[in-house]
Amino acid sequence: MKKLTTAEEELMKYLWEIGPCYFSDLKDKYSDPKPATTTINTLIRRLIDKKYIRYKVNGNSRKYYSIVKKDKYFSNHVKKLISTYFNNSVEQFASFFTRELEISDQDLKKMKQMVDDKIKSDRND
Repeated sequence: MKKLTTAEEELMKYLWEIGPCYFSDLKDKYSDPKPATTTINTLIRRLIDKKYIRYKVNGNSRKYYSIVKKDKYFSNHVKKLISTYFNNSVEQFASFFTRELEISDQDLKKMKQMVDDKIKSDRND
C-alpha cells in the first residue's frame, strides 16, 4: 500500500465519510478557503495512480469511490507505526499507549473488555 501525503489523506477522509460521490461533493467538504479545482483534480489523479480510488463515468461526470477501505488503510498505518517505532512489539506499543496518552480509567476498562472479548471470540473459532 503506497503512502499518502497529508493532502491525499484528507481527500480520502472525505471520500470515506461521504462514500461514492462527484467532484463537487468532494470540493464542498473542504473548508474555506477551498483548494483550487486543479489542486483537487491533481490529488484525485494521484489517488487513482496509487490505486486508492476509481471512478465510474455517469453522463459527463465521474463518480469517485474508494477501493481501499478506511479500516484497511489505518490498520496498515498502525502496523507500520509499531514496526518502525516500537521494535515490532505490540507490548511496547500498548505500554506507550497506556502510559503516555491521557486515557481515562473508564476508557481503559472498555479497552480491556474489548481485548477480553477478542480472546474469547478467538477461542471459539
